[in-house]
Amino acid sequence: MKLVVIGATGRTGSEIVAEASGRGHDVDGIARSEDTIEDVRVHTSDALPDLLEDADAVIDFTVPSATREYAELVAEAGVPYVVGTTGFNEQGIDALREASESTAVLKASNFAKGVQALMRVVEAGVEALPEYDIELTETHHNGKRDAPSGTANTVLDVIDQARDEELDRTHGREGEHLREESEVGVHVRRAGNVRGEHEVMLAGNDEVLTLTHRAESRRVFAAGAVDAAEWLADKEPGWYDFADAL
Repeated sequence: MKLVVIGATGRTGSEIVAEASGRGHDVDGIARSEDTIEDVRVHTSDALPDLLEDADAVIDFTVPSATREYAELVAEAGVPYVVGTTGFNEQGIDALREASESTAVLKASNFAKGVQALMRVVEAGVEALPEYDIELTETHHNGKRDAPSGTANTVLDVIDQARDEELDRTHGREGEHLREESEVGVHVRRAGNVRGEHEVMLAGNDEVLTLTHRAESRRVFAAGAVDAAEWLADKEPGWYDFADAL
C-alpha cells in the first residue's frame, strides 16, 4: 500500500511513518523541508500533487490552515484522506465536508481505540445518571496548540447527545460562581510531555463516578491512524468516522 503522511516529522507524524513502514507499506512524507527518516523519503508540499498520482491513501496530522489547503488537492486527486488534525473552526470542517464529496474522508479527533470505548461508556453513564453534575478535565503536553483538545470537544458532544440538550460549557472558574444545572465544567492542563489524558467525572447522590483514558505513548494514535488508512483505501467518496473503521 502506498501512503503519503503529511506532517511526517511532527510528534505524531513521525510515529505514523514508523508504524506504516513497520507494516511494510511504501511511505512518502510531507514536511516543511526535505529529509529522510528511517529510510522514508520526506518532501516539501510542492511534491504532493505528484505523490498523489499513485497514492492509496493520505494521512494528515498538521494544523487546520494547512489541512484546508491539502484537502482540496487530495479531493481533486480522489485519494482517500485520513485527518487527525484538530482545532478546526466551522469553515475548516465545511472544507473537509466538501472534500468528502469527491473522495473518502475519515476525520477523527483521536485514533486511540480506548478513546472510542470511553465515548461509549461516557454516553451510557450520562444516560444512566441524568441528574448528576458533569466535569471534564483534559491534560496534554506543553506544545499542544488547541484547547480544549479535539478529543475533549468530541466527548462534550457525546455528553450533549446523551443529555439531549446542549449544556453550557464553563471553561474553568474564577471568583464567585454558583454552578448551574445546565453547565458542564471544562478544565484544561498543559504540562511536560503528557501524551493525552481525559477524565469525565459524574457526581451526585453522595457518590462520584470517574471515567478516564490515558495514552502512554503516541504510538497508539499512529497505529489507529494507519488502521484507518488501511480500512479507508477502497471506500467510496463520503464522510467516515474512526468508529466505522473499528
